[in-house]
Amino acid sequence: MGLIVQKFGGTSVGSVERILNVAQRVKDETDQGNQVVVVVSAMGKSTDQLVDLAKEISAAPNKRDMDMLLSTGEQVTIALLSMALNEQNLPAVSFTGWQAGIVTEPVHGNARITTINTETVKNQLAAGKVVIVAGFQGITEDGEITTLGRGGSDTTAVALAAALKADKCDIYTDVTGVFTTDPRYVKSARKLQSVSYDEMLELANLGAGVLHPRAVEFAKNYQVKLEVRSSMERVEGTVIEEEASMEQNLVVRGVAFEDEITKVSVLGLANSLTSLSTIFTTLAENHLNVDIIVQSTTEAETANLAFSIKTQDLMETLNVLENNKGVLNYEQLDAENKLAKVSIVGSGMISNPGVAAQMFEVLAKNQIQIKMVSTSEIKVSAVVEEKHMLKAVEVLHQAFGLSADSE
Repeated sequence: MGLIVQKFGGTSVGSVERILNVAQRVKDETDQGNQVVVVVSAMGKSTDQLVDLAKEISAAPNKRDMDMLLSTGEQVTIALLSMALNEQNLPAVSFTGWQAGIVTEPVHGNARITTINTETVKNQLAAGKVVIVAGFQGITEDGEITTLGRGGSDTTAVALAAALKADKCDIYTDVTGVFTTDPRYVKSARKLQSVSYDEMLELANLGAGVLHPRAVEFAKNYQVKLEVRSSMERVEGTVIEEEASMEQNLVVRGVAFEDEITKVSVLGLANSLTSLSTIFTTLAENHLNVDIIVQSTTEAETANLAFSIKTQDLMETLNVLENNKGVLNYEQLDAENKLAKVSIVGSGMISNPGVAAQMFEVLAKNQIQIKMVSTSEIKVSAVVEEKHMLKAVEVLHQAFGLSADSE
């Protein structure tokens, strides 16, 4: 007997029919003699609908109230799935995140899991029940309900798998695995048999929506065996593991992209040793995530600083910087919207110099201007105009031999 954690996303539980399909997938696992913990998201687009309701009330709703509101979406799913399993004479029990012992840091809207008390879940498994847990949510030490940010159900599933020492964690979604890029936009994208933890972490951080970055972090840190699979098609998925098998010896394994990026420029910054640390400490204290950073020094012995953020964080970022202008000691702020980030990822880049140059050459040949650049050992990211994003993805996907017709 093994212990399996299964996670089903919003599309997989988007209707009663699909919830019944999930119930059958769970039953198939228990029929093989396995104990099963199921983590589910809210049904379909119900989280978006709840956000829209909130916006009808307030343009900037209180984050605590938003967590209270959004956490209800998953509760609908866990109750319905439990009913479906019990109807099949398969004993099941549904738990909210906090009932399942998931404790988070005291941050509303994007909390991190700190600990998981597995006693309740283990007791129910020992009693022969399937345990269904609401993803995306937890509770603080002080009893405040929190949510883990978009995609947080993945994190719930992998964290539970790690805490329970599960034999495997299967992430069921509306695609059959991890592709070289998003197949909804690039028809020639193909499924990868395996991806390393590091590659998947980069892809997830860079916009590939198939897995949440924190989920991959948990999987890597606790060596959780992870597989991304289809909830509708009964086919093999993509295994996420420490060392992925190099398919075709590809240097680049995937192209990720993300829209709604804004470049913020801080001009006339006092050119002191502590200027950078002061600005980014201030932003971090307000839970604002900064991505690509570029600094230049002027002849007037001041510095200009530019960094990229998600467009949804722009107003809050500008407010924080303006409210602390006296401390931060800069002259002017500027923002450029309607940008996107396109990235290439692959462990093979470590031992193959010239990959970045090839990327820049491909974009230049296609008249795509690069606004900002960021690199690591296994990725290169370029910020471009949003209107050129999909073209950039397509030409890079083709240039690095990732298309299905390249096989």
